[in-house]
Amino acid sequence: MNIVTLLPFIVLIGAMFLMTRSAKKKQQAAAQMRNEMQAGTGIRTIGGMYATVKEVHEDTVLLEVAPGVHAIYAKNAIGAVLADEEYNRILDGADPIHGGEPVVPDDASSLTGDTAEAEKDDKIDLGKTAAPADAEPAADKPAADEAKDAKPADEVKDTVKADADAAKDDKKSGDDAK
Repeated sequence: MNIVTLLPFIVLIGAMFLMTRSAKKKQQAAAQMRNEMQAGTGIRTIGGMYATVKEVHEDTVLLEVAPGVHAIYAKNAIGAVLADEEYNRILDGADPIHGGEPVVPDDASSLTGDTAEAEKDDKIDLGKTAAPADAEPAADKPAADEAKDAKPADEVKDTVKADADAAKDDKKSGDDAK
């Protein structure tokens, strides 16, 4: 048999060996971490819950998930044993990682460098307001005439209701053409 034909099989077996070896190392490190766990240590479960270890048994751990609330978990359910600083940071909600860095604003106005202009136009009023007296008249006259002829909202509602009632009466009387 030729060595070239055996080469793919040798590479495949070597890759499988390396993968199982690294997985076994990870399992051993996780088991060692769980065995070194002590009462008072902060942990994160594999489900993402943070708790404090109260008691460690052979296969189980008693956790305090909230003040006065205890739960029993399997040791295999412990995802990570956290350092005291990290656990306290997570519980307090403080984020010292980004504490000294400037906060990026939600809008892009500070990125353009036009801060004086942005301060002047802080708010834009999108509400409908009456046109100022010195404003020029509208260029298109028919639209202005339509605005003058517009009915108030109450009249429009009454008209719509009357039309609906009339349609209902027509349907009842059988006047509709089929």
